[in-house]
Amino acid sequence: MKPKPVELRLTPIDNKRLANLCGALDENLRQIEAALDINIARRAERFTLKGKPDQTARGVRLIEYFYASSKRALTLDDIQLGLVEFRRAAAAPEKVAQEALPSEEPALTTRRADLRARTPRQRDYIRNVLEHDITFAIGPAGTGKTYLAVACAVDALERDTVKRIVLVRPAVEAGERLGFLPGDLAQKVDPYLRPLYDALYDLMGFDKVQKLLERSAIELAPLAYMRGRTLNHAFIILDEAQNTTPEQMKMFLTRMGFGSKTVVTGDITQVDLPRGARSGLIEARNLLQNVRGIAFSTFLSEDVVRHPLVQRIVDAYENDKSDVR
Repeated sequence: MKPKPVELRLTPIDNKRLANLCGALDENLRQIEAALDINIARRAERFTLKGKPDQTARGVRLIEYFYASSKRALTLDDIQLGLVEFRRAAAAPEKVAQEALPSEEPALTTRRADLRARTPRQRDYIRNVLEHDITFAIGPAGTGKTYLAVACAVDALERDTVKRIVLVRPAVEAGERLGFLPGDLAQKVDPYLRPLYDALYDLMGFDKVQKLLERSAIELAPLAYMRGRTLNHAFIILDEAQNTTPEQMKMFLTRMGFGSKTVVTGDITQVDLPRGARSGLIEARNLLQNVRGIAFSTFLSEDVVRHPLVQRIVDAYENDKSDVR
């Protein structure tokens, strides 16, 4: 027997708020559909929801919540944030009440005025970076580990608490061999560092990033070229750290000089090292967990702030025990 469709009528009727709620071509409703695995049909202020009863009930509460917030146009980011907060509230309402975001969140100086923590773990992560000299961020894709680390680095550079930003990545292919890459060193390593460029451009603007690169105030480097260096008054980020060996991780962490801050990010479920090789990130987590001055931020799938399907993909892989490394 098919579940009975749920009818919803939004009042008071306001066509502008309805448009803000639904988005262009109802794209916001499509996001809610994908997140809850339901179908939503709309005719003016009337909505019909089809799916499992518990999911359609959640869909009703979500639509009412977003409608109450629709005095301005709702972006896909607004919908994503609302879905993240709703998932957390549905899973553990008492815990969410205890973790309610404080009125004074860590403020970062970037060109993104809307930049802020999307979840309590992101808030704690930013605090860890600001308050500790070394911070490890471990968790699945889409939880903001790299982007927020770059935002903290940009903030430190803008406040003149560091003299330069050093962004580092191991040059490891994700399960395939790229072979010989033409060009000079910068062109060879560019594909590995592209996600860091993208974050910088978003937070500072293309022209400013290019000027800082020319002055070496921003440096992007493969991990292999870090040996022998001492980095003073720098904000150093090691991205994709799950693809370091224990020896490389030790080498990287000991590059830190006076007045410097280091952030190490990675996802220990996506190790691209040769089979049998140990991940330096996993070993560092085990060895350094209780070292004073070092903070660890661990993210879960519920912190994913990308497309709703990303969280479900992460959960599916976590629940599959057949992939044993």
